[in-house]
Amino acid sequence: MADSLRDQLLKSGIVKQARDEQRAKSPSQPPRGGRPPQGKGRSHAPQSRRDNGEMDLAKAYAIRAQAEATERKRAEQEAAEQARVRRERKAKIQKLLEGQALNKAEADQVRHFEYGGKIRRVHVDADQLTALNLGQLAVVQQNGRYLVVTQAIAEQVREIDPHQLALLVDPQAASDDDGVPDDLMW
Repeated sequence: MADSLRDQLLKSGIVKQARDEQRAKSPSQPPRGGRPPQGKGRSHAPQSRRDNGEMDLAKAYAIRAQAEATERKRAEQEAAEQARVRRERKAKIQKLLEGQALNKAEADQVRHFEYGGKIRRVHVDADQLTALNLGQLAVVQQNGRYLVVTQAIAEQVREIDPHQLALLVDPQAASDDDGVPDDLMW
């Protein structure tokens, strides 16, 4: 237990290996008798097995690193493809909504609805509020804004990206169902 660091290094063979490498780099004296020096009763077989083991370990690390790099590259390509598809959908919806928004600056009533797990609101006038509750108008989310649009436009938006459709009341639903859960009515 009280072996010095030098003794531990000698036992592990690291020091001997370093000495052999130094001798190979700068042979100051030719070996006596023309034979390479032999350790006391030590054979070189365990050393070569350890070298092969280290080579296999290095090869395994290289294969693992290559697999991780391939996986990372595939994930990046997949994310880039998904981003491209989202951009295309957003551009289609934006082109579709150009000039189609029915929002009015002088709207005096507020229509609340749930979207994205939160209660949102859009300002409408009395006629638009009635049409929203009947399912004739809908609300579409675009660039952080809620736009009032016709039902036909809302259906086209739903086909492109259903997540952008914030509110469309189903006219066939029960007459008391206005798209807002009963516990959220105020």
